[in-house]
Amino acid sequence: MSAHSFLHTSTPVGGSVQQATKTFNQLCVRMRKGSRVRTACPEDNKHLIATKLEGLFCVYKPAGVHWKLVRDTIETNLLKGLNDTPAPPLTHEVRFLPNPNNEPKASGGLMLRPVSVPVLSKHPLVTGPEFQHLKVGVGHRLDASSSGVLVLAVGNGNKVLNDLYGIQTTRDYTLEGEFGMATHDFTHTSRVVERSTYDHITQEKMERVLAMLEGANQKALRTYSSVDMNSQEAYELAVKGLLGPDGKSVPILTGLRCIRFQPPHFTLEVQCLNETQKYLRKVVHEIGLELRSTAVCKGVRRTRDGFFTLQDALTRNHWSAADVLQAVQKYSSKKNNNKKNKSSGTQTDKAMLQTSEETLAVSQENKADKEGTTEVQCN
Repeated sequence: MSAHSFLHTSTPVGGSVQQATKTFNQLCVRMRKGSRVRTACPEDNKHLIATKLEGLFCVYKPAGVHWKLVRDTIETNLLKGLNDTPAPPLTHEVRFLPNPNNEPKASGGLMLRPVSVPVLSKHPLVTGPEFQHLKVGVGHRLDASSSGVLVLAVGNGNKVLNDLYGIQTTRDYTLEGEFGMATHDFTHTSRVVERSTYDHITQEKMERVLAMLEGANQKALRTYSSVDMNSQEAYELAVKGLLGPDGKSVPILTGLRCIRFQPPHFTLEVQCLNETQKYLRKVVHEIGLELRSTAVCKGVRRTRDGFFTLQDALTRNHWSAADVLQAVQKYSSKKNNNKKNKSSGTQTDKAMLQTSEETLAVSQENKADKEGTTEVQCN
């Protein structure tokens, strides 16, 4: 509706229509200028931050805390951080309001004046928080008793997280064990079912048992792999550390060594595939049985999950939206750098291959020339 049509539908008695129209137009010009300034205002960046907040990151899950509580806490912190971002100024609209009471009334009616007022229907107190749901996915989970690296995804990063499940990447753990007792669920806090001596256990015996277990798991790794072990493909995959079972398989230990041996306490470093924390505790129990004793697992800590390590994990004091955003951007930049390095490495390999082919061709030509010269001399 134009200014003239609006004024004619509610003509102010005793006032000048031309003057009101001029005031209305000036007010509209000022509002348009103000709207352009607000559009360029840096405070209007909620959706920009939400767009950047998409990807993978990892946190350090403490022992005794369920992974669902970790996920819900981070989701709440992210929503709070997004909604606490300063909102853009409210939009304004023009309304015709009566003059204040201190001005004299016009004969036959009220004097109206155009006024710019904020649109309160878009106020945060009316609309509520702008972001009310944010999907946070969890990677390879940890049970309540375990601690360590827990990979999470936010936004479109959940699609990448699904792809991460399909990649056969190993995970590293440190297991804290103690000789001398056995429990019904292999943890040190449950009911003790047996006690035994451990004075006869030496580090040399421990190393032999670990080597035996690692050899048995290497055999299982070759059994569940769909690649022929006598092929070049198997060799190349083994060199790159990508040789693994095709699809789901039983838990497999790809690496096992003792990094601390102070009886009755010991610490193991484990690399594995398709594992559960309960299975790792059972491994500690079986090691005790192989050593003619008993052992119980006192702690399970994941130190690496694929590309994520303890150095990348956010501790509990850094589960804020700003820290998560920084971690997501750090992972994205690292991923891009790896792609660049791979592409440069591929180009280098191609150049080396081309150079070797050229060298081989030259050597073959020289050999042919030499053979031709020899035949001429013989003739």
